Parts: sequence; C-alpha cells; structure tokens
Amino acid sequence: MSTNLTAAVAKGLSGRNGKQDGKRERRRLSYPVVLLIIAGVLLLLSVLRAWTGAGDLTSSGQYGGALIAAVPIGLAGLGGLWAERAGVINIGLEGMMMLGTFCAGWAGYQYGPWAAALAGVVGGLLGGLIHAIATVSFGVDHIISGVAINILALGVTQYLAKLLFGAEGSEAAAAGGNDKQSPPMDDMSTFSVPLLSDGLGTLEKKDWFLLSDAAGILRGLTTNVSWLTLVAAGLFAGTFFVLWRSSFGLRLRSCGENPTAAESLGVNVYTYKYAALLVSGGLAGLGGAFMAIGVHFYSDGQTGGRGYIGLATMIFGNWRPGGVAMGAGLFGFMDSLQLRGGGDTVHALLLLAVVLLVAVTLWKLRATSRRTAAISAVFAVLLVLWYAFTETVPREFVEATPYVATLLVLALAAQRLRPPKAIGRTYQKGQGK
Repeated sequence: MSTNLTAAVAKGLSGRNGKQDGKRERRRLSYPVVLLIIAGVLLLLSVLRAWTGAGDLTSSGQYGGALIAAVPIGLAGLGGLWAERAGVINIGLEGMMMLGTFCAGWAGYQYGPWAAALAGVVGGLLGGLIHAIATVSFGVDHIISGVAINILALGVTQYLAKLLFGAEGSEAAAAGGNDKQSPPMDDMSTFSVPLLSDGLGTLEKKDWFLLSDAAGILRGLTTNVSWLTLVAAGLFAGTFFVLWRSSFGLRLRSCGENPTAAESLGVNVYTYKYAALLVSGGLAGLGGAFMAIGVHFYSDGQTGGRGYIGLATMIFGNWRPGGVAMGAGLFGFMDSLQLRGGGDTVHALLLLAVVLLVAVTLWKLRATSRRTAAISAVFAVLLVLWYAFTETVPREFVEATPYVATLLVLALAAQRLRPPKAIGRTYQKGQGK
C-alpha cells in the first residue's frame, strides 16, 4: 500500500509544474553548502560589527533573547505546517496560542510550570479540534473558521480571566491575579552547557574579530536555556522524521496533495486531517504556554500576533521543518532587537540590507529581469542615504522590525514556494470511491 500511496503523492506533486518542481529538487542545498552559507553570514556580521561598532549584532545577550523569542514563533509555524501538509489552512494559530497562554496561566500558578506546559497543549488541542470539526466535518471555509477561532479565543480568554483570576475574594485574586492576568507561577529551571558556556564567555570578551563574534553567538545559544527549548527542538526533529520518514507521514501528506487518490487507496482522509489539526493546535498551544512560563504568568494580549508571524515562517520555510526553524530564528532575532531597544543595531543592519539588495540586483540582471533589478537598486541607494545621514533609527521603527521583516521575507520567498496541491480545498468523504 505504501508503494501505491507513494505513486499517488508523486502524481499529485507532478500535477503542478512538474518540470519546475524537478528543478527545485535538484537545487536543494547540500550540507556543505549550508555550512558555507552560515560561515559567510557569520563573516558578514563580524565585518558589520567591526565597521559600525554595533556590538549586539553578535552579542550573547542578543542571541539568547532571540532563542527565547524564536521558540513560540517556531512552534506556531510548526503547527501550521502539520495542518497545511494535511490540506487544511490554519490561520487560527493565533487563537490557539491564546488558549495555550490562558490554560498555562491557570494551571501554572496552582501546579507549576510543567503542568502549565501540559495545560497549554490541551488548550491548543481544543482550538485545533474546533477547527477540525468546522473545516473537515462541516466543510466550513478554512479562512472563515480560522478567523472565527481567533475572535472566539480572544473573547473566551478575556471572559474566563475575569471569572477565574479577577473575581473578588477568590483564591486567584488573593494570589495576585486580576482581570488581565493570572497569579504568578514558579520559575522553570534552565541549564547552561558545562565548561562550554564559561569558555565562550571568556572568548567573547576578548573582542577578537570573528572568533569573539562566533563565541558570542554560540554562548547565547548554550547559556540559561529553558528545558522547553530542548522540547521544541525535539519536536522539530520529530516532525521531520514522522512526516517524511514514516508511512503515517506519507499518508498524512497525501491528504494535502491528492486526497481523492489517497482515499481510493484506503486512507481515511478525515482521520488524518483530524490528527494533523490536533497536533497543530497542540503545538501552537505549547508555543503560547512557553510565553506564559517565560514571564511567569498569563496576561491579556500576550501572544502579540506571534501566531500570524508563525504562519509567515511556515510559508517562508516552504512547508518544511528546517525552513520553519530558519524563519523562526530570523524573526526571533528581530523580536529580540526591539525588546533590547536596538536602535543602533537596526541602523547597522541597514547596511546588511544594502548588501542583500545589491545581490538581488545582480541576480535579477543575470536573469534578465531588469525591472526588479532596478527597483532593488533604488531601494539599496535609499538605504545607503538613510544610513549616511542618520546615527540611529526611531524607536517606533525598531518595534516594527519583526513585522517589516515578515513582509520583506515573504516578498522575497514568494517566487520559490510550492504549497501542498490540495491545500484549502473542501473535501467530502467518498470522493475517492
């Protein structure tokens, strides 16, 4: 059956621009090329840091904050990947994260941070179940269902916060809760890699070109790391092996590529779509719980649009776990910048944007796309002028950098995307018979 199903998935994949997809497969980056790219980026950041004096470009504090910011975004993106690989659009990730933060806050102050993480998963699962019932069983438009979940989750969490945390005379109110936030919970322990963290800290302080920069980045990723971060890393690896190295994953992806063919080969499409949406909601809920655990309580508006940014990381990552992780790291870096008030760092990054735009200009000229090349060149010149005539960037722009980065990355990535073929389509049981 797996052989037949593989053929069905291949048929679904070949139905859309088969030749182009073949070229994309051949262009897939190998590990040596990836390592060279990472080395090139590190060298570029080191040069930029030495040229501009913006120490946060490679500081351990910046990358430690970026890791913390990237985890909830990455989990939301991973949740979106599960849903959309099964053919269901899930823009309800923001609402599922809200449910996760609330449930984590409710359980955390009573039973501790690990109970908060589990409760967050349960809260997200409920959101995923609602989305599955609406879209899979009743055939509701996926976008409408997702928007409804976001609105519903906002109203439900605000109402329950007043009822459970802010009621006069309640135990929660006596413990420090109110209408907008839960009582504080205990801290979740963190870990640092023995010996490595201290050694990297010493090397970072030397201020040596490239070596200290690399040490600062690695120290930020190995010092005071939450145990939930390790769980998140394991979930990314597990997602890859389940979806791309198991018969279960093959069947699930076939539901997003060609559900009619999958059903004709005996796959219960409804079951796999339900499973994907439950996992999707649970991952988004865990992302919300991570945020609540990090600040030790739930608060109204805590997700701050990170569910939508997670959706952007999924698109940027071309519906693959590695790409989602890279996108989450990028947006986490930008999020950390605005939390650290990095006006000088963002000002330095203008030069990095100039380098990238020049590369795009040359690439488009080679591809005889002169119009796009001209637009890229104009923006490069404007950024050079902005950098030359200013010493920093406004605080308001720094706060907007995660969202600006989202728009820019999606614009640049749009030309190479290959979503699942049957994504967003309403499917009725029995079509494959």
